[in-house]
Amino acid sequence: MGLIREPLDVDFFLDPRPLTKKEQKMISDFIKADKEKRKTPQKKLIH
Repeated sequence: MGLIREPLDVDFFLDPRPLTKKEQKMISDFIKADKEKRKTPQKKLIH
């Protein structure tokens, strides 16, 4: 894995504080839901 180069016209700001338990749970729930959504087979429409 290489370095990600920052575009010249975009600034990235990071929040150095640790996440709260509520924020950790929100992120975890989002990731779980996204993984479940990806597991379900997508239906293909045939025209």
